Amino acid sequence: MMWLTWRQFRWQAVTAAAVLAVLAIALGVTRPGLGSLFDQVGLSTCHSACSSAASNFVSDLRGTSYAALFFGCVILMYLAPALMGIFWGAPLIAREFEAGTHRLAWNQSITRARWSAMKLGLIGLAAVGTAGLLSLMITWWAGPIDHALNLVGGSPSFGGTRISPVVFAARGIAPLGYAAFAFALGVTAGVLIRRTLPAMAVTLVIFAAVQFLVPTFVRPHLIPPVQATAPFNANSANEIMISSAQGNPSSTNNSMTVVGDFSQPGAWMLSNKTVTPAGKVFTGPATAACTGNSTPQQCNNWLDSLHLRQQVTYQPASRFWPLQLIETGIYLILAAGLAWLCTWQVRRRRA
Repeated sequence: MMWLTWRQFRWQAVTAAAVLAVLAIALGVTRPGLGSLFDQVGLSTCHSACSSAASNFVSDLRGTSYAALFFGCVILMYLAPALMGIFWGAPLIAREFEAGTHRLAWNQSITRARWSAMKLGLIGLAAVGTAGLLSLMITWWAGPIDHALNLVGGSPSFGGTRISPVVFAARGIAPLGYAAFAFALGVTAGVLIRRTLPAMAVTLVIFAAVQFLVPTFVRPHLIPPVQATAPFNANSANEIMISSAQGNPSSTNNSMTVVGDFSQPGAWMLSNKTVTPAGKVFTGPATAACTGNSTPQQCNNWLDSLHLRQQVTYQPASRFWPLQLIETGIYLILAAGLAWLCTWQVRRRRA
């Protein structure tokens, strides 16, 4: 049974091995150059006040092949679990039902439970192992970039820090959980739908939805986020926006949006708002100090006189690995539940 399962899987295994080999060569060839740039700006020997060197390093990478490879690796880590679920998981048992070959297997000495467990176990381990190798290579290669981004608090050009939603899913052990869940989801869809193409489509839609919903609504609350409150400093504000009432810039009914500066290297910012002493979000209205011919300093002085406060909610960089462990555990539990559902459905299904 084990030999037959691997024989049916051989072309997928060859494809995965080829992708891993090509990626290993690309990363192995370019990593020394990336490390050399990291050393040249002094980051390898810097122990304090390293943000300036990190900023120079990030700036030097923009528009280079290293930046392209960085984003290519992020995209690959997003696609890999989904592709495993679609092309490895969904057809695994669904094609047996379509071709009727499951009847031959079930009439042998092997039980249905063992038949389904063998397929799920062997190919599932291959999916998790492939995702693990991909993540290990990419995390190793991108180490200098991730370190620099943590020091400067992230960069939109590189998707933020490693704890931010864009990069988080392409680092550490989380991809192992994604691969296990995607594969189990694909197998489950195939068992329930019993048609390969519809099962592949359903797998893609559900997995994509989960990958959007978890970082948006679940991950920020896996560990209670840190909340900080400080006096608002208009002179260091990131953004001051005034919305003119009825298109009249000199109107005193203009609403305002002010966003304070917050520096927490490597953190994942969840919210940053400015509130009044009464605790309400500040929206103005803007007075003449911030409209018409007033100077920026006059506007800042008026804002400071209001005794506003800045409220920030964030996940610090130190929680990267705890969040990775918790989220990976959740996905593995979901994968185990789906695997049990598959086995149960196969056992109760008529031949």
